[in-house]
Amino acid sequence: MSEPLYDVLIIGGGPAGLTAGLYTSRAKLKTLLVERMILGGQVMTTTKVENYPGFPGGIDGPDLMVRFQEHCQEFGLETVTGEVTGLVDKGGEKLVTVDDRVVRTRAVIITTGAEPSKLGIPGEAEFTGRGVSYCATCDGAFFRNVPVAIIGGGDTAAEEALFLTRFASKVYLVHRRDELRATKLLQERIFANDKIEPVWSSTVDQVAGDQSGVTSLVLRSRKDDAQRTLEVAGMFVAIGVTPKAHFLADILELDRDGYILTDAECRTSIPGVFAAGDVRKKILKQIATAVGDGAIAAIVTEKYLDDFE
Repeated sequence: MSEPLYDVLIIGGGPAGLTAGLYTSRAKLKTLLVERMILGGQVMTTTKVENYPGFPGGIDGPDLMVRFQEHCQEFGLETVTGEVTGLVDKGGEKLVTVDDRVVRTRAVIITTGAEPSKLGIPGEAEFTGRGVSYCATCDGAFFRNVPVAIIGGGDTAAEEALFLTRFASKVYLVHRRDELRATKLLQERIFANDKIEPVWSSTVDQVAGDQSGVTSLVLRSRKDDAQRTLEVAGMFVAIGVTPKAHFLADILELDRDGYILTDAECRTSIPGVFAAGDVRKKILKQIATAVGDGAIAAIVTEKYLDDFE
């Protein structure tokens, strides 16, 4: 029995992918959304979303994504769990490898998002899951009444530092510069919280520990190159993200950081293949912009399919 031909296949189930799926399903296009992990993307690990319109006082990330999913289900969006490992362009038909099967589709929307960047230092990989984490909202509760460090200086690092104060006895905010890049509101909250101690102009050289997990970090001053030891039971890394487009490097045009290059209407270098959300090169990565991208990609995909016929 041959695989059905879909009108649209969406790779990734975060805000951009779910929005695209909502629009294409509502337009009566036969759509399949493939998600490797859980629907909702990184927002599923966000405790409170305060800057998405329509939710005064904020809303928990998982609650918001459940609403996205329920809305998509109203229009019959088909979803499946699987990992996409290949994409072949056959003109009017694309062949997408999902696990051990090949799915046929007329158009593809890539919304794979991005994943947390690594420091790439000794001990980081060894202690990942044993004191090193990339998600405070996922793992913060394991660090009750012990000191921890959060590495970074942007909005994510500030938000996670504030979240960690619910559990940790002390939160060291280690930043390579002498001032934060986070929004002013978050900075005010950071400096007003007695549990948070900024460690300025410093980087992490090494993660140290024993059988029980992380016990300390070796820091290096960017001002005088001096080293010091910071005793902590955990290290949370929040230094940015890396786009999840590596499996497309030989197929699509990417920038030097690995983001998919698109035009303003989310078109990639292959006709019929579109990209939306954090995986594409753009100035701002927020839920609101991902939703906008998803809507644009879906509408442009619909137009592409109409013109192709």
